[in-house]
Amino acid sequence: MQSSSTLFPVALLSAERRGDLSEDVYRIKAGNGPDPTVELAVTRLGLADQRVVQGTPIILLHGSFSNRRFWYSPKGLGLGAYLARAGFDVWIPEMRGHGLSPRNRDWSHNCVAAYARDDLPAIAAFVREQAGQVPYWVGHSLGGTTLAAALGGGFLSEGQVAGVALFGTQVSRRYWPLKLPPVVWGAKMLLRRWGQLSGPRFKRGPEDEPIGLAFESLRWHGLFGRFGDRHQDWWAGLAQVKVPLLAVAGAADAQDPVWACRQLFAQWGDARKQFICLGPEEGFEAFGHVDMLVSKAAQAQVWPLVARWLRESPAAVQRACDASQPLTAS
Repeated sequence: MQSSSTLFPVALLSAERRGDLSEDVYRIKAGNGPDPTVELAVTRLGLADQRVVQGTPIILLHGSFSNRRFWYSPKGLGLGAYLARAGFDVWIPEMRGHGLSPRNRDWSHNCVAAYARDDLPAIAAFVREQAGQVPYWVGHSLGGTTLAAALGGGFLSEGQVAGVALFGTQVSRRYWPLKLPPVVWGAKMLLRRWGQLSGPRFKRGPEDEPIGLAFESLRWHGLFGRFGDRHQDWWAGLAQVKVPLLAVAGAADAQDPVWACRQLFAQWGDARKQFICLGPEEGFEAFGHVDMLVSKAAQAQVWPLVARWLRESPAAVQRACDASQPLTAS
C-alpha cells in the first residue's frame, strides 16, 4: 500500500501480511518543528483480504517506556489487532525514539509539549489524508496525557478528532515533596547524571525515555506548576474542548488513581462524555494501570467496550451521558 502523501515526505518501510491482518509501516518526516531530524513510524493494520480499507480510522497512542507492541503483539494479539479484525482502520504511531521511530538529534530534550505541538498534528494530517475520514484517538497513560495537551493547547483542532478515549490518564496527582525547591534541585542533578530514564533498568517497559519528559513533569508538579508549557495553560484549555470523550480508570491503578482521572474528565468541556471505573462495583475486575488494556480479562471485558464506543454516534454518547448509564462490555 504505497503512500501518496502530498503533505510531507513519507516512506513505506514495509507492507506485510501477518496472518489474517495486513501491516503497513510508514515513516513520516513532517519537518514542522525546530528539530528537522524528527521521523515517526506509523503502523497501519487492516484485514489482509480487504483490498481497500473502509473502516473508521482509529489512532492508538502508547504510553511511556512502550511502543506499538502495547497494542499489537508479534503474535497478532492486542487491542489494535482486535479493532482491525472488527473492521476498523487502525493506526499505531510510535513516538520519537520508540520502536521503529529513530531517535532524533535532540532526543534527550523531547517532551510532551513537542509531541503535542509538532507530532500529533502531523500524524492527524497524514491519517486524515490516507483514510479520508476524521480519526478517533485512543491514548493510554502518557499517550493520553499528550492527547490532552494537544487539545487543551489547541494544537489539535476539533476538526482533526472525531472522539477521544483516555485510559489511565490524569494530571492532577500531587507529589508534595516536589513543591520544595531543594528536592527539585536534587532531582534535576540526578536526572542529568543518568542522561535518560531506562525502562528495562527500572522494569517499566522495553523503551527508554528522555530526561526532557522528567524535567517537564518536575515543572508541572513544582511549587507554582501547572499542566502546560511556558506560554499556555493546557488545563484551562481543556474546558473549551468540544470533542466527545470516553475516560476510563482502573480501580486498582495506583499510578493514575481513579479520583485524579475523574478530575480530568470533569475539566473536559464537551458534554458528550462518559466516565468508567474498571472495578467490581461496576461489574469489572479490579484493573490496574497496564492490565486494563493488556490482559485476558481486558480482552473479554474492555476491548468490546472500546469497539462499542467507537461504533456509537456522538448523539448516542450524549444519550448515554444524559441517562447516566455506564457502558458495559457486551
